[in-house]
Amino acid sequence: MKMPRGGRLFLATCLGSLFVLVLYFQSITKPAEAGLKAVTRPGKSRTSPLQTLYNGDQQLELLAAHKSLQGRRELLEQACLSHTRKRRVLSPEDLKHLIVDDMHGLIYCYVPKVACTNWKRVLMVLTSDGRYTDPLAIPANEAHVAGNLRTLSEFSVAEINQRLRSYLKFIFVREPFERLVSAYRNKFTRRYNTAFHKRYGTKIIRRHRPNAKPEALEKGDDVTFPEFVQYLVDPRTQREEPFNEHWERVHSLCHPCLIHYDVVGKYETLEPDAQAVLRLAGVEGMLQFPTSGKTTRTDGHMAGRYFKHISPFFQKKLFNLYRMDFMLFNYSTPEYLRT
Repeated sequence: MKMPRGGRLFLATCLGSLFVLVLYFQSITKPAEAGLKAVTRPGKSRTSPLQTLYNGDQQLELLAAHKSLQGRRELLEQACLSHTRKRRVLSPEDLKHLIVDDMHGLIYCYVPKVACTNWKRVLMVLTSDGRYTDPLAIPANEAHVAGNLRTLSEFSVAEINQRLRSYLKFIFVREPFERLVSAYRNKFTRRYNTAFHKRYGTKIIRRHRPNAKPEALEKGDDVTFPEFVQYLVDPRTQREEPFNEHWERVHSLCHPCLIHYDVVGKYETLEPDAQAVLRLAGVEGMLQFPTSGKTTRTDGHMAGRYFKHISPFFQKKLFNLYRMDFMLFNYSTPEYLRT
């Protein structure tokens, strides 16, 4: 196999429930860390979250949650077998959404608009050696600062493989169109998001609004939802650059048919699913997952109101764009679609 100059190649394959990465270098690969300290927490049981999940070493309330989580894992695996035909090459870029907690043996793939700010806050508490104790005391913008949390892409191949084999890997997902409407509301209807207005709003208006006014072309702060949808389904959009992570499909961010996730949590059952993860990690007495303080959450009713203004033609094109997320995570086609 011919390798790119100075480059590296991740080859991905699934062997049962084990995800294997093979890394080729033109130089010598660094050896793996001698013995991970992640799962041997001082003063605590050596049982890792992964062992707790699969060995049946669980309390009754966790066993009940486990049945639901196991059902989701099985549905995801079956959907992957049914709807994916070939494996693809993974690059370090593909692993940048996977956050690593070496102290508790956790890997979390964050998905924007699915409580990822609060999950990052929780992981900052868990990995801070006491610097942080209350997730809600961490400002939201600080939770997203690069470098506050380590991602899987930062490790060598041996270290990546060790963590993928022995850590509990979890992901939280959301009904795709509710997540999409939430992203639109947050990034295009809030006056303070000027960076998004300039970066994306001006392009969307220039391309999809006939006879746009000069002020709109300059500021990009009044993008309509139909214009946003036209931007998403326009073939030029993804040819020019990847989707922004806030509206990128979950399967493209977290690669659930290549990486075996042990827990698939859902935004619709966020509180009990988050509690189950914290129990598996053995930290349920140390902290609680923050509850949402939002007064207007984007739900199916709100998403339906936004889609009323989208023609059946564009509804169908948009559904086809997000079809894989609907299928992989067992979400039904929304009743409000007119396709």
